[in-house]
Amino acid sequence: MGLSAAEIIDSLPSLRLTVETHGLLAKKALGQNFLLDRNITDKIIRLSLEKQNKDSFAGDNIYEIGPGPGGLTRSILRQEPKKLTVIEMDDRCISIMKDLQARFKNRLEIINGDALTIEIKNRDEAPRHIISNLPYNVSVPLLTGWLKDIEHFKSLTLMFQKEVAERIMAPINTKDYGRLSILSQLNCKIEKLMDLNPNCFTPAPKIWSSVLLFRPLENRPSAQELKKLEHLTTLAFSQRRKMVRQSLKSINGISEKLESLGIEDTRRAEQISPQEYLKLASII
Repeated sequence: MGLSAAEIIDSLPSLRLTVETHGLLAKKALGQNFLLDRNITDKIIRLSLEKQNKDSFAGDNIYEIGPGPGGLTRSILRQEPKKLTVIEMDDRCISIMKDLQARFKNRLEIINGDALTIEIKNRDEAPRHIISNLPYNVSVPLLTGWLKDIEHFKSLTLMFQKEVAERIMAPINTKDYGRLSILSQLNCKIEKLMDLNPNCFTPAPKIWSSVLLFRPLENRPSAQELKKLEHLTTLAFSQRRKMVRQSLKSINGISEKLESLGIEDTRRAEQISPQEYLKLASII
């Protein structure tokens, strides 16, 4: 019998030695901050599995964006996914991934490219999950793209700057509440798994990070409603201090439409709930 995934991972050199061997200094331009503590990466995966009432990722296809030196990659592989696909731009990290691939064969696929340009929703059969310590400079565009395709994924376990995570989870009537909150909360049930101190990373960033779990809601906006929602929330929040009768005045008959839904046109953008925005999107 061959070695288990956990036994293969346990036989590998430490992450710090791997980083030194490959001369892998994090690049600010690529938004890199590496997570080298296995206790933390294992905890992220364990918490994600627990919330989903899963024992492992056996039978599931996983995608990881920006694996870097492979800390989270190793923790994912320990949970025996059917296949893990990593998407990485940095050639130095590709070299580390190839060392891992030599051990895991066809259970690890490597794509050398920009995740913003790669469509992953139909690459492998369901169930599909995305797990990533996202490059912070592209975390929001990546998330909004996946939210549009969320029906293709079972879950997203994603690390963000803490301030971005707070915007995603922000309730109505708060300063952080905005377009990202509305689009995220209408599509997914979102739970915070943990916060991470800057000292957990190499190099240490100046900000805290948060790991969120996204799971698709059964009743989600249609593609057409999502398109209208994006337009509506862009208008509303680009002038968030104005009453919506003013910020949404380019929409024909907006005051009558708001009145028909019981939404006062004197409210401001952050005083309208995600469900109210969705109702409004359905009639414009």
